[in-house]
Amino acid sequence: MTAQIKITLKGGKEAFYPAGITVKETLAEPGGGKLPSAVAAKVNGVTVDLSHTLTGDAIVEPLAAASPEGLSILRHSMAHVMAQAVQGSFADVQVSIGPSIEDGFYYDFEYAAGFTPQDLDKIESRMREIAAADYPFERREVGREEAVDLFRRKGENYKVELLNDLPAEVKTVTLYTQNGYVDLCRGPHLPSTGMIRAFKLLNVAGAYWRGDERNKMLQRIYGTGFATQEALDEHLRLLEEAKKRDHRRLGRELDLFQLNDEAGPGLVIWHPKGALLRTIMEEWERKEHLKRGYDLVIGPQILKVDLWKRSGHFDHYRENMYFTEVDEQTYGIKPMNCLSHMLIYKSKIRSYRDLPLRYFELGTVHRHEKAGVLHGLMRVRQFTQDDAHILCTPEQLNGEIRAIADFVGYAMGIFGFEYEVELSTRPDNSIGSDQDWELATRALEGALRDNGMTYEVNEGDGAFYGPKIDFKLKDALKRKWQCATIQCDFTLPERFDLSYIGEDGEKHRPVMLHRVILGAIERFVGVLIEHHAGAFPLWLSPVQAVLVTVTEKHIPWGEEVRKRLLDAGIRVEGDFRNEKLGYKIREAQMQKTPFMLVIGDREMTSGQVSPRRRDGQNLGSIDVEAFIALVREQCAQYR
Repeated sequence: MTAQIKITLKGGKEAFYPAGITVKETLAEPGGGKLPSAVAAKVNGVTVDLSHTLTGDAIVEPLAAASPEGLSILRHSMAHVMAQAVQGSFADVQVSIGPSIEDGFYYDFEYAAGFTPQDLDKIESRMREIAAADYPFERREVGREEAVDLFRRKGENYKVELLNDLPAEVKTVTLYTQNGYVDLCRGPHLPSTGMIRAFKLLNVAGAYWRGDERNKMLQRIYGTGFATQEALDEHLRLLEEAKKRDHRRLGRELDLFQLNDEAGPGLVIWHPKGALLRTIMEEWERKEHLKRGYDLVIGPQILKVDLWKRSGHFDHYRENMYFTEVDEQTYGIKPMNCLSHMLIYKSKIRSYRDLPLRYFELGTVHRHEKAGVLHGLMRVRQFTQDDAHILCTPEQLNGEIRAIADFVGYAMGIFGFEYEVELSTRPDNSIGSDQDWELATRALEGALRDNGMTYEVNEGDGAFYGPKIDFKLKDALKRKWQCATIQCDFTLPERFDLSYIGEDGEKHRPVMLHRVILGAIERFVGVLIEHHAGAFPLWLSPVQAVLVTVTEKHIPWGEEVRKRLLDAGIRVEGDFRNEKLGYKIREAQMQKTPFMLVIGDREMTSGQVSPRRRDGQNLGSIDVEAFIALVREQCAQYR
């Protein structure tokens, strides 16, 4: 007699089935045989295919296609279908890897001829045929050597390399097959290709095998996919909107910055308007930090390599650093600002009465990013961080973390961003004791709870010296960007032998918090450009108003108005060219200037100006002082 097993479904419903039943059968509606909108399931917390066989009591949770995990599985299956379509449409193609990613999926191919946009149409058409045929995804476990032999016979050298690089103790691997196409994959996958309906191939890019620039360049085809056509259409709409907001294009059009190969990749050259935008932000930051009890400090760009060895950066971060020789001494060009701040702390004996000490530096750092990941202002090799390091007693730690979190919330409100919070825990490549990591992680968790903040845990993504809180801001297109962070560090104060004299007259070790509010200024400016589509709030706009004269005879009054506005601290330009008024207004609107001040006969006679907002709204003729008051009022409200 077949043994019975107890299956607990979502909501606590329990039922008994014969051992050997599949997950799919347990989810079928009684009497109807219809499966809910599930692409896979969790069995006792482990994600499996719907064809997975149940041999013991289990808790079964279906995963819908629209859920985050379900969507990842859906997209991963789309990548397999794309690989099948490519190999069925083009000769001499080798496949490598094809994962799901945040907004879609990709697959890397070796194809000497290279794919064209027309090829993408062909591949997409073939994918739709495979989807419509509703081929099942079939999973099977095979011996590792059998898999090597299979892919070697197929000429799939990349799959063979992946198999040969597995640890020796791995004896079996899983393969997935749909309509004869076989791929090496842990899974899980959809029950069949028929569940794939809403997808779109986007573009082709180059990608080094395994991300190593010493390896062969492959062809990476990117695609996106969703559970419904409506969700796909909305995503494609946002992609088109993102192209219009691309900070690289707007940076050129608004004359903010340039990235020039003559200077070098990943190095930003700021034009006057862009430099002014940065300066406005940095002045705001200095003022806000001083209000919160921070001390301004400045450290050198290079430090002896011995310091970087003592800190652990040389062992754990040197592949991202630049080095130089001075007087036969090796120096590291700083990728972070923390070492100088610790030397400032160590310059004198500290008492518990001195703590907390909060050192703030708008410090420029250099990191050796690979060429393939550089992207406009978002990923560069030289950037400035609004970096601060707080040294405090263990008892002060909770209050300091909470105050930083409050500062981040205030700043995000000023710049108009919503945000989410993540707690990142100890990575494999770390330094420090288990006890210190436990203390640091508990301190961050406790501060988040005390502030009533919801957060997700990001396992293993902390810094090598301590856990961290990451704040992911969301822009106008609902994209997430990593900016603010708080990192708790017991290790570096130990390595640099930092101490303070406690109430008991004995030496004690301070705790160190690393934190940024906006993060990399370059990245934050890039996010701001795309968030506002270049139309910055009035208080941030490099040019707040442009004076537009109707004819040459109005220039003297225009010059007088410009002087009065400049004296009042308003950032103003004059367009006194001999061009048509409509042309000059349109050009100012293209430059996203908040106000255009028209100056003609009426304004010159009355001694006034006629402001026009960039959205086309006319404010009528007003006195110059009234316009100054209007600008000051709006800037004071940071809107």
